[in-house]
Amino acid sequence: MFGIGVQELIIIAIIALLIVGPKKLPDLAKTLGKGFRDFKNATEGVTEDLKDALKEEDKPKPDDGLKNSLLFKKSESEEAKNEASGDAARKKQNPT
Repeated sequence: MFGIGVQELIIIAIIALLIVGPKKLPDLAKTLGKGFRDFKNATEGVTEDLKDALKEEDKPKPDDGLKNSLLFKKSESEEAKNEASGDAARKKQNPT
C-alpha cells in the first residue's frame, strides 16, 4: 500500500494519535475513509465514461449509401467492360 511498511504505518498512527487525540482519531479515520471511497468512486466513474466514449468512436458510422452506390456503379461498369472485352476475345477466336 503506497510502499509503506508495517513499521512506518505504526509510526504514522502514533503521531496522528498524539496530534489529534484519542477522542477525535476515530472520527478522523472515518472521514478519511469516506473521502478515499468517494475519490475512488469518482475516478471509476470517469474511467467508465471514457471507455464508453471510446467504444462509441470505434463503432462504424452509418453512411447515407453514397459509398455503396458508387461501389455498385463501379462494379457494374467493370462488369460491362469485362463482358465487352470477353465478347471481343470470343469474336477473335471464332470469326463466324
